[in-house]
Amino acid sequence: MTSFSHVNLLDVEDTVSGRVPAIEGRFARKHLDSRDLGVSLWRYAPGFRAETGHRHREQEEAYVVVSGDGRMLVDGQVIELRQYDVVRVAATTIRAFEARSDGLEVIAIGGPKPEGGDGEPVEVTWPD
Repeated sequence: MTSFSHVNLLDVEDTVSGRVPAIEGRFARKHLDSRDLGVSLWRYAPGFRAETGHRHREQEEAYVVVSGDGRMLVDGQVIELRQYDVVRVAATTIRAFEARSDGLEVIAIGGPKPEGGDGEPVEVTWPD
């Protein structure tokens, strides 16, 4: 492992949009050669609302709103999001995103990734 790494998230391959319409996801962990940090860029199209969220067994995450605005569903509670908000989410907490009319860009930062990953998709119901 080198003493530092440098990558532009827009240069990292989008591995999500081909599988999930209206979402772009770029995962930089391997490009950063990081053992303990995962950093990814998520872009949600205007008006997108997730029907599926996710949780983890071990990995805590923090999300930073880079641009746009929207809402985040966190264990059934809706949080309003705007630029530069940061939301930390414990591993087992279910989370999902909704973008408003300008879309939503979020950088996700995660801790050490267990062997084979630990993300689990979960259906969500928005309260409104």
